[in-house]
Amino acid sequence: MDAEVRIERYADQGRCVGHIDGRVVFVRFALPGELVRVTLDEPHDRDDRFWTGEVTEVLEASPDRVPPAWPLAGPLAMGGGVGGADLVHVSLSGQLRWKAVTVSEQLSRLGHIDVAVPIERIAGDEELGGFHWRTRIEMIADDDGHPSMRRRGTHVRVPLDTMPLATNALLSVADARHVWDGGLEPGSQIRLSVPEPRDGRATGDNYAVLVDGELTAGSDRLTERVTVAGTTFEYAVDANGFWQIHRQAPVALSNHVIDLARREIGDQPSATIWDLYSGSGLFTLPLATLVVPRTHMLSVEGGRTAVKNAQRNLRHLNLTDVDARCGDVAKTLANVPAHLAHPGLIVLDPPRAGARAKVCRQMAESGARSIIYIACDPTSLGRDAGTLRTLGYELADVRAFDIYPMTHHVETVALFRRTAELA
Repeated sequence: MDAEVRIERYADQGRCVGHIDGRVVFVRFALPGELVRVTLDEPHDRDDRFWTGEVTEVLEASPDRVPPAWPLAGPLAMGGGVGGADLVHVSLSGQLRWKAVTVSEQLSRLGHIDVAVPIERIAGDEELGGFHWRTRIEMIADDDGHPSMRRRGTHVRVPLDTMPLATNALLSVADARHVWDGGLEPGSQIRLSVPEPRDGRATGDNYAVLVDGELTAGSDRLTERVTVAGTTFEYAVDANGFWQIHRQAPVALSNHVIDLARREIGDQPSATIWDLYSGSGLFTLPLATLVVPRTHMLSVEGGRTAVKNAQRNLRHLNLTDVDARCGDVAKTLANVPAHLAHPGLIVLDPPRAGARAKVCRQMAESGARSIIYIACDPTSLGRDAGTLRTLGYELADVRAFDIYPMTHHVETVALFRRTAELA
């Protein structure tokens, strides 16, 4: 079914909202204010509260609309459909507006906090046109053994001979290892992980090519180097695990978190800090060394390999005052050693689902004055912000970072501070 729709506003998951005969329709590849022709997803005749669809023709375009610079990721009707860049039809400045509005709206709707959220573009992204930022990519081998991505709504595998979102360092490795040449088992999962050589060093063997989780070239354990407040930290990370994928995200986020932490801790000679959902220790290492002369820390992460790497990274710096634990965050916080039970500062970087109410309550019960929340999902942040608000915390600072250009995703760093009457 096709229909003309006047697009009204931004929605979630890279979509916008319109109405057809009074029914809400969420539209891919649209922009507010546009008049577009939409093809509804099948089945479209069921009695649902809303429909979904995709733009097939733009009748009146927004000033923020641009031709997709990577057509394969654009609308199906225009030869695209592979996914991975759902804002490829939006100008770079328009993408910033979209994301700033999204974060603000979710904080207002779910957190009952009205604030205009500033958003920061990462250095170099504009010059690169919003491409070449991913240090990790995943693909699947098609029936001919070539790297491919699935075309949305079909079983068709579209073969790839490059990946515009990948960093130049990753593309160099892909070319050198003949990744695009094929010869792979059909259906096999392909992953490339290439740390950004920020210090000017050659990549060498500091990369990984994995097929179905097995290393075929490079190293299982990679080294990431991140400079925070003038100090360069080295991290051992799992080639098949989580790490911030934008080439400069670890630098931008860590420096901002440390700036906030220093401001909150002030000139105290010592501090107790929690780092929750701590991964391989991206924030743990600078928090343990750059905030106050003496820090006592608890870090908690559910991934066993990530915790082993974090412990290795701590030993490398001879940091003995960090209790790095592996386990579910809520369960771990139920049994915190007495000397770590009352932090002055909590930093958390939860997965997309957020921290949720139980962990929010546990943080509040610790008596922490300040909470720095790094969020990859505005909806989860809005919900948890609302919970923290009811527990006596106010939003003291918020900033969004566009570390996922060409996509609807956005990273937000929010500082919550215990209100004076509860402090």
